[in-house]
Amino acid sequence: MPKEPTVRGQLTEVLPNSLYRVRLENGEEIIAHLAGKLKMNHIRVIAGDFVSLVLSPDGKMGRIVYRG
Repeated sequence: MPKEPTVRGQLTEVLPNSLYRVRLENGEEIIAHLAGKLKMNHIRVIAGDFVSLVLSPDGKMGRIVYRG
């Protein structure tokens, strides 16, 4: 299965229910949640972290797949 294209962004706000507000490189802000591997390994993300994420087809939601 081919890898999904990722985009970079910066966490701007931690929201309830393990959701995060992320500002993408193009200036757009979206809501994102953590991918399963990050939850399973208890990777902590805080406001200000740079992350890579995969966008949903409509581009309004995302899944954080990498912190760093």
